[in-house]
Amino acid sequence: MLSSLIPTLRRAPIAIRRPFASSSLLTPSFPRHAPSSLRTQLIVRGAASSVSGRPGSQTVGHAAQNIREEVGQSAADLAKSIAGGNVFVDNVEPTQQTFLGITNAVAHSVPKPYVIFGLAGGLPYLGASGATIYLAHQAGVAATGIVPNIDPGTAITVLHQALSIQTTYGAVLLSFLGALHWGFEFAGYGGQKYYPRLLLGAAPVVFGWSTLALEPMSALIAQWVGFTGMWWADLRATGAGWAPKWYSQYRFYLSILVGTCIIGSLAATSYWGPVGGHGLASHDLNMIRAERKQRNPEKEGRVPGDIEAVPAPEDGDKYVVVKKKETGGKEQGDSEQH
Repeated sequence: MLSSLIPTLRRAPIAIRRPFASSSLLTPSFPRHAPSSLRTQLIVRGAASSVSGRPGSQTVGHAAQNIREEVGQSAADLAKSIAGGNVFVDNVEPTQQTFLGITNAVAHSVPKPYVIFGLAGGLPYLGASGATIYLAHQAGVAATGIVPNIDPGTAITVLHQALSIQTTYGAVLLSFLGALHWGFEFAGYGGQKYYPRLLLGAAPVVFGWSTLALEPMSALIAQWVGFTGMWWADLRATGAGWAPKWYSQYRFYLSILVGTCIIGSLAATSYWGPVGGHGLASHDLNMIRAERKQRNPEKEGRVPGDIEAVPAPEDGDKYVVVKKKETGGKEQGDSEQH
């Protein structure tokens, strides 16, 4: 029997023919640490195939080609995730399983008027962001005193107004995104969902307009969170059949446009403009307002009786002086003295 096993052992691999040592039976074995992801990929690339006995990647070029294929597959999976997994439904099936192929297939399934009006709705926000970036630079230059013909207070006030316009239009966009879900519910798209879809439509309205109570910089950050969260909700709604198959990808790229504008405004205002408190200048809007109040304090109160407005003296810094109107008795006493 042993003589029949000898030829078989000779043909067996070396690892099987390794003799057992008595110390190996007594020495405890400890688990090895799991290799890193990079090391794992290298081991997989160099592992021999069980069929051909050759490594998965025989050359560096072959390994690079395999990595490119896997990266392309990962990009295609990302495009499918953005599209909510609805790329093989109806007329959305792509001709090429790549990121551009899937994105192009879903984009062509969006009706053209929706694309035009969606981009048109983002143009005012893009313009408001561009104005904010420009005015932030101008306010920073004015606050440093490099350009003497620009008043720092005026420049910062105009920048503050531009930020307010951008945040107000952002609240309008968030409200519109919520209103779309009410439209889907009224139309019965995917069946009547009642309270869940109505609450989904009302949430961005309440959130968007409540951000206007914050400072403009804080409002922009809050609205960025709101747009991102609303896209995630739209992605889930698309996957659940509450919206058209192309809606999640349509919303994704519009959210990218708005998010880029918000990040650009925040970066420019923080770097150049003094409103954010992190600019090159140390004058912010609140400091200038406090200085103005200190130099020209505002008087509040109630003046009884009639008042009148008379021209200010020539050496005064005002055009009109409002004062209490003199009574008729005093005027008559003055005339008697004369």
